[in-house]
Amino acid sequence: MNRLESELQRLYRLPSTAAPGDVRALVLELGRPADWEALSRVWRGVQADLALPAPAIAVSGSDGLQLWFSLQAPVNAARGAEFLAGLRARYLADIAPARLRLTPPAAELPPVPAEQPATGNWSAFVAPDLAAVFVDTPWLDIPPGAEGQADLLARLESIRPAAFDAAMQGLQPGDAAAAMPPATLAPASGDTPDVDPRRFLQRVLNDETVTLALRIEAAKALLARS
Repeated sequence: MNRLESELQRLYRLPSTAAPGDVRALVLELGRPADWEALSRVWRGVQADLALPAPAIAVSGSDGLQLWFSLQAPVNAARGAEFLAGLRARYLADIAPARLRLTPPAAELPPVPAEQPATGNWSAFVAPDLAAVFVDTPWLDIPPGAEGQADLLARLESIRPAAFDAAMQGLQPGDAAAAMPPATLAPASGDTPDVDPRRFLQRVLNDETVTLALRIEAAKALLARS
C-alpha cells in the first residue's frame, strides 16, 4: 500500500467491523457551475462555527468542487445525510438544489483521484489556496502526483464522535438565528435592537427578502416555542 492509499484508508475507508449502511466519508459537491466563493462558506463555517477540522477540497474532474468530510467513527448513512443537509441549510440555502450533490452512501462516492472516462480529465484533491483557481476548470488535464495527493491528505484530521454529535446539535433546525447572515441579524429600525426571540423570528418569517429555507427554519423555531 502506497502513501496515498494509506491516507485514503486512514480518512475515508470503512473498518471491517462497520455495520451495513455505515459511512465514514461524507461528500458535498457544488457544481454546474463550480463556485468556490459559495462552497468556501461551508469550508470556513464548519471550522469557525462548529469547531470541526477542515474537510478536504477536491475538483470533481467534470463540473464541480467538493468537500470531503472524514469521520473517525462510522455513522449510518441517514445520519450522514442529515449532517450534509444541515450544512446545506446553514450555508448554502441560496443555492439551487440542482447544483448540489450530497453523497453519504459509500457505494455512490466518486473516487478521488480518478480519471473521468468521458473526458479523460482527472479528479484530485487540491490545496485551499488553489481551490479558486479551478472554478472555471474543475479538473486536471493530467494525473495528479500520488505523493502530492498524499501530502494534502496527511494534513487532515477526522471528525471525532463527540465533535460530530456537537455539530449535529448545532445544525438543528431550531437554531434559526445562527443560520442567519449578518445583514439579517441587524435591527430592523430604531436605536434599540429588537432582542425578543419570538418577535425576531416572526420578522424573519415575514421578510420576503430572506431566503425561503431560512424562513422555513424560523417558522419551525416559532412552532417549537408555541
